Amino acid sequence: MGDPKKPRKKFHRPRIIWQRDLIEEQKELIKEYGLKNKKEIWRIESQLKKFREQAKNLIVNKTEQGKKETADLIARLAKLNLISPKARLEDILVLKLKDLLERRMQTLVLRKNLAKTINQARQFIVHSHISIGDNKLNIPSYFVTLDEENQISFSKNSPLHSSEHPERLKERSKKGKAIKKKETVEEVIAKEIENQLEKNDETIKK
Repeated sequence: MGDPKKPRKKFHRPRIIWQRDLIEEQKELIKEYGLKNKKEIWRIESQLKKFREQAKNLIVNKTEQGKKETADLIARLAKLNLISPKARLEDILVLKLKDLLERRMQTLVLRKNLAKTINQARQFIVHSHISIGDNKLNIPSYFVTLDEENQISFSKNSPLHSSEHPERLKERSKKGKAIKKKETVEEVIAKEIENQLEKNDETIKK
């Protein structure tokens, strides 16, 4: 059963970690997907390995139970938009690390243009500015399902909520701080977001 005070490890550290090519590849992944450290890569690699092992075992399992488990595994991965609902077990074996990284909450926030950079996307999530439907989520590594993907937005109570931006822009205009012609609305909104984040950081420090 294990010690209840000590959480179970969710990844296995690779046996070889000092290869130059591997280190460079991991650096690129950390930069591209805004990961905190290599442990996040190892965690996803362990999950991918688990999917592959399940698929390999089920390929040779021709029993009724095996067919049921096959359908469950394909349905689960299809729900995460990793494979097609009509995919075969062999399709799971060709999944890559980046396929799983693309389904992380942090990545999808950037893909939906709710943040300017991948690191800003992580900051928005950690500070509870992002929600799926009515549920706030502060876990950047959360795997988003296909149904949840279209529900990603700024939290209603967040100062970054899109409905508040027009009002704030009008107030700035009335105070004589009109938008410069060269600035787009997106640039102004981005500045407003950065100002709000600075205020939040100052409040946390106090």
